[in-house]
Amino acid sequence: MEALKVMQRRASLKSCLSDREINKGDLIQILEAARAAPSGRNNQPTRFVVVDDKAIIQRLAAESFSRGNAIAGEAPVLIFICANPKDSTDRGGESHFQFDAGLATENLLLAATDLGLATNIMTGFKEAEAKKILGIPEEVRVIAATPLACPKPSSYDEAAKGRLAERTRKSLAEIAFRNSWGNPVG
Repeated sequence: MEALKVMQRRASLKSCLSDREINKGDLIQILEAARAAPSGRNNQPTRFVVVDDKAIIQRLAAESFSRGNAIAGEAPVLIFICANPKDSTDRGGESHFQFDAGLATENLLLAATDLGLATNIMTGFKEAEAKKILGIPEEVRVIAATPLACPKPSSYDEAAKGRLAERTRKSLAEIAFRNSWGNPVG
C-alpha cells in the first residue's frame, strides 16, 4: 500500500482490540519500520519495550494505565515507546528525544496500519509504575504506549470505518503558510 494511502487510513482503534495472537513476523516488521525513523544527528534515542506476557499486560492495565486506557489490557501486545534524553541531540540546552521518539512512533503506527493491525497511541499512564513493572532504568523516559492487536471486527478497514467517518482535520489554509505566518499556502 502506498504511504499516503496508509496515512489517510490510519485510525486509533482502542475499542476494537481482539485478543488474537500477533504474528511474530509482523511484529518484527513493525519494529524495523520504527527503527528506520530518522533522528537528530542519527543518535537514535528511542527504545521499545514489547510486552506479550498476559499477566504483565494485566498488571500494567490495572496499576499504570488511566481508567480510560485500561482497555489496553485486552490487547495481546503492548509496546512502550521510551527514550533516554542523554542519547538525544541537544540544541541550546534543549533535548529533542521526544521529537525523535515521535518520528519512530509514527513509523510504528503506519507500519501496523499497513499490516492491518489496530493501535492507539496512549500517554495516560503512570510512568513511574510502568518503569517499575517493566524494569526500565530511571534515566529513561517512557514517552507513550500502544496496544497492538488484530482488529475486531475482522478487518482493519471495517474497524476503522466509523472512526475515520467522524474524524475532522483543520483546513490546509489554517495550518500551512507561504512566506509568512497567516498567508495560506492553498
